[in-house]
Amino acid sequence: MKHNIKHVFFDLDHTLWDFDKNSGLTFEKIFKLNNIKVRLEDFLSVYEPINLNYWKLYREERVTKSALRYGRLKEAFDAINYKVEDNVIQQLSEGYITHLSSFNYLFDYTSEILDYLKKKYELHIITNGFEEAQEKKMQTSKIRDYFVTVTNSEMVGVKKPNPKIFNFALNLAKAKPNESIMIGDNIEADIEGALATGMDTIHFDYKNMHQHSYKRITNLKSLLDHL
Repeated sequence: MKHNIKHVFFDLDHTLWDFDKNSGLTFEKIFKLNNIKVRLEDFLSVYEPINLNYWKLYREERVTKSALRYGRLKEAFDAINYKVEDNVIQQLSEGYITHLSSFNYLFDYTSEILDYLKKKYELHIITNGFEEAQEKKMQTSKIRDYFVTVTNSEMVGVKKPNPKIFNFALNLAKAKPNESIMIGDNIEADIEGALATGMDTIHFDYKNMHQHSYKRITNLKSLLDHL
């Protein structure tokens, strides 16, 4: 690890904010509100990979925000052979965005690690998430004040791993790449994207599923070994 690190950049979803847990609770709520009679586990088992694929397409500018929000639900219901009218899918899509940020589970040790790092570094966020949703998530989970800057893809007009979003974030933070490190869960978007702009990286492999040559941790407490 470089000893001249001054700026620590984090991804938000799947890195600090426990997206899988909060998303599951959101679906539980909106299914009750809309009288959707499916086993939550059955739905989530097909929805989660479909959602990840849609986010990959969205990063690559191959689907729009509205197509992502509709398509991931439509395909998941189709996959479990549960008939839902289009107008109900739109209601669920809107309800999901409305209620998602009302849940605020963070990964273990998030607050303790941020408390520790804030004394030593300037902390920042770089996220591909939608601006209104990401702000609410950070406010509800009480982590917004840790971060000097927050860069999201809607501000920049491109998404990670595009170097423009990393350069925008570095400029906003008045940070040099060789004094900066990016921590995130997505190898393509967070790690390879940041490395291409000259930043150091740590891959947060929270499911402990990857083997590669990048610096890797499986829980946030392990950041203490690197920073």
